[in-house]
Amino acid sequence: MTSHTSFSEPFVPQFQIQNPGLRQTHELKTWPSCFAAVKAGNKPFDVRENDRSFQVGDMLILREFDPDSGQFTGRTATRWVSYVLEGGAFGVQPNWCVLGFSEQAPIPAGITDIRLW
Repeated sequence: MTSHTSFSEPFVPQFQIQNPGLRQTHELKTWPSCFAAVKAGNKPFDVRENDRSFQVGDMLILREFDPDSGQFTGRTATRWVSYVLEGGAFGVQPNWCVLGFSEQAPIPAGITDIRLW
């Protein structure tokens, strides 16, 4: 028995970046309630002061931090920046940003089908 699988349309990745070599990695303190929501998939964004020049494609290592004890819990989550809403518009203060999160790493621009990647 043979099976033929065809796709009606090409797979379009979640997001692409132009220059993968320029990606940065940021380690960020994340309070327990926010950390839990990110891990559960309920919080695919974060509001941050943009003191690090966040860019689409940057890797974020979210480190759970307990503000009551002043200690890191040891739990981490990795996300990638899929969108940056710069401050100064839509009620976001200047020098702040809203970061969209992805659980999947970006792929280079020009790649449109990653089924066999």
